[in-house]
Amino acid sequence: MAEIRVFGAGPSGLMAAEVLASAGHRVTIHDHMAAPARKFLLAGRGGLNLTHSEPLETLLGRYGDARRFLETAIRAFPPDALIDWANGLGIETFIGTSGRVFPRQMKASPLLRAWLKRLAGLGVTLHTRSSWTGFDSGPAILALGGASWPHLGSDAAWVPAFRERGIAVTPFQPSNSRFAVNWSPVFAAKFAGQPLKNIALSYGQQRVRGELMISREGIEGGAIYALSRHLRDNPGQPLLIDLRPDLSADALAAKLARPRGKDSLSTFLRKAVRLSPPAIGLLRETGTQPDEKGIKSLAVTLGPPMGLERAISSAGGVARTEFDTHFQLIKAPGIYCVGEMLDWEAPTGGYLLQACFSTAVWAAQHLASILEKR
Repeated sequence: MAEIRVFGAGPSGLMAAEVLASAGHRVTIHDHMAAPARKFLLAGRGGLNLTHSEPLETLLGRYGDARRFLETAIRAFPPDALIDWANGLGIETFIGTSGRVFPRQMKASPLLRAWLKRLAGLGVTLHTRSSWTGFDSGPAILALGGASWPHLGSDAAWVPAFRERGIAVTPFQPSNSRFAVNWSPVFAAKFAGQPLKNIALSYGQQRVRGELMISREGIEGGAIYALSRHLRDNPGQPLLIDLRPDLSADALAAKLARPRGKDSLSTFLRKAVRLSPPAIGLLRETGTQPDEKGIKSLAVTLGPPMGLERAISSAGGVARTEFDTHFQLIKAPGIYCVGEMLDWEAPTGGYLLQACFSTAVWAAQHLASILEKR
């Protein structure tokens, strides 16, 4: 039996601790916050999207150029395994209409309570307000997080120590974030907080279906998050919004050719082509003609992504070249990194937590196997 330290009490750290303790090792978790899994609990306020039910090949494609880096771990602990694990905690799950997987209770707190109880039963010790202070001897798993929502714990304070040791860290950038748009005060005041549903967004060669949310400072939401890396890394192109993707341009033109009668333009657009008030307001805000071309390719000029402090997740982290195939640091053998501190990103939809859990399981199982051989 070995004594192993896990730094970080988010989902990656807790999962690594469970795997190691289940293998018979004494595990201590250290976290610099006053309570564990603060960001995990925040994510749970919106329902806690654990993973996605789509085919595994499709899911793996959501990780973009990080697929090769993450694929072995995700295949070893795929969505079905994650769902079985949650069910084993007494947390029933269900698949939503979008294919996303949620706890039946739509909260993170019941799952976290059951999880901490299991860890305590396995003999895992949790020390809060206890920080990682740098590299030293002994096996350890680092689950120190990325750089988004830093007030919840992921403040990237570990980066200087890595760079001092010669370990490359790709600079952090916001991912799944709000993008700035210079709305007029009138439009922002009237439509902030309202969604545009059942739309399609095109940016360069990328096209996604979904919805977005108008905010006072810009736009956000699932469809924006799906394009996040492209919007961030290739700025300067217009974002094109198809307000009625289920209608062809010809079908839309036919509906718009109907007599308006005494209806105002807004009322006519609402009745004839079922545009919502925010969609009609957006046509006016951007000076777009309310014809079939404008409705199917409304152009919005985006500013930069909003800061890391409010991004759902972050891109960047410890460079992929710094690891062996089990996320063990080549320059610090016996030290593994898991979760968001690794250099990858993914859209929302269950992909973030899935990779956090999978990398933790994969690394912890490897460490346990190495210790067993010794």
